[in-house]
Amino acid sequence: MTEEQALTAPVFTSPIAITQGDSAGIGPEIIAKAFRQAPDVMRGCFVVGELQTLRRAAAVEARGAGGEPGMALPVALIESPAHLAQVPAQCIPLLALPDLPGPEPWGQVSAQAGEAAARCVVWAARAALGGEIAALVTAPLHKEALHAAGVDFPGHTELLQAEAARHAGVDLTQMPVRMMLANDELRTVLVSIHVSLREALQAVTEANLLQSLAITHQALSRSLGRAPRIGVAGLNPHAGEGGLFGREELDIIAPAIAKARQQGLDVHGPYAPDTVFMRARATPEKPGEFDVVLAMYHDQGLIPVKYLGVEKGVNVTLGLPLVRTSPDHGTAFDIAGQGVAEPDSLIEAVRMARRLM
Repeated sequence: MTEEQALTAPVFTSPIAITQGDSAGIGPEIIAKAFRQAPDVMRGCFVVGELQTLRRAAAVEARGAGGEPGMALPVALIESPAHLAQVPAQCIPLLALPDLPGPEPWGQVSAQAGEAAARCVVWAARAALGGEIAALVTAPLHKEALHAAGVDFPGHTELLQAEAARHAGVDLTQMPVRMMLANDELRTVLVSIHVSLREALQAVTEANLLQSLAITHQALSRSLGRAPRIGVAGLNPHAGEGGLFGREELDIIAPAIAKARQQGLDVHGPYAPDTVFMRARATPEKPGEFDVVLAMYHDQGLIPVKYLGVEKGVNVTLGLPLVRTSPDHGTAFDIAGQGVAEPDSLIEAVRMARRLM
């Protein structure tokens, strides 16, 4: 069997699609590494992307593993997710999209790479919404490359939200989503995502908080098998210190928490944002006080999780009618193509997707 031979096989019951990400970044490389280093975890997964991009990544992976280019994992083309079960061991299954731009130079922002990354995400989202796949795991894309390609979304989350709304035939406002960053020690959910800090402050409204709490409660109730204990971070230093450092906690956040509790949610706070994440952190010695922390804006919630180890973090989109996870890091243009990028976060993202399916 050659690596370019289309395969036919029985339907694989729960396939996971992995989008290739930006071809100039580390996405394709960590995908190839994941298939070599964690074959049991990656069984049932296939890549959505472009053949030469994945071949180049596999060659880089082989050199990084101390091998020669000829030792690269072969790429096995499949025509649909239904053909996945026939792919031999130690191969990377690839569903190659037609007319997809090939690999771009390592570490360079490229509209062609942005276009290819976006097309892979759209295909996987539509396949998930149509029931062809059980989940999608997205390798990192580059927001500047997306913009250069004319993609009118700042990132994966917003692009997937738009596809889900289109599929459901509803307005974007009727498909609210939230970003959760998680590892073995800490989970955080964000009230706002990819907006300026000024816009993020304006997004701290009672309605947005209640919606965030409801989405968090619903999603984690499914994965935990019980109602999650939700801690809420304040917006201001010391959670406003009784109004001395701002009144958002008194006028917006506390009333939203009270309403959520009246609805039966296990919500507590607001707590000082410089301590609530430590209180929620689970260790081998003791569980965290909370299952998840609701953070008021992007960096407030992501810095604590990433500080614990980018290699362990997973990005999960909550609120979608599909399962989507992603590594907790970006395209890493500075090391792309060098064979040094680690696949740990991608492997954890696949594990997390399976738990959520």
